[in-house]
Amino acid sequence: MGQALSYRDLEVWQRAMDLVIQVYQATEGFPHHEVFNLTQQMRRAAVSIPSNIAEGHGRTRGTFTQFLDIALGSTAELDTLMTIAHRLGYLSEEAYHALNEEILLIRKMLFALRKAIKGGSIVDSR
Repeated sequence: MGQALSYRDLEVWQRAMDLVIQVYQATEGFPHHEVFNLTQQMRRAAVSIPSNIAEGHGRTRGTFTQFLDIALGSTAELDTLMTIAHRLGYLSEEAYHALNEEILLIRKMLFALRKAIKGGSIVDSR
């Protein structure tokens, strides 16, 4: 894994950005009374993933891994919120599984990136 010149070059950031759009689209049909609850929380958690990748990329190597840990936490939060939405019947089985698969892939990519940074494969995150 080589050094990315910009966080925009990172496939994990690109996929996380796509996930944000998918979450916004999936929550569009949620009941109006959930706008300031589940809808907002899911969107915030989704936005947090690429945002933390981007912010961490501009920092030192050690700090970057901390931001990747925050992004990983946001994937777990989003997964939990999606499970709640699915159980409440707001997310279809198909949408739930599609989003879940994407989150799983992003988590794997975040773990791999964190391992590469800690292992020195990525010398400097800036």
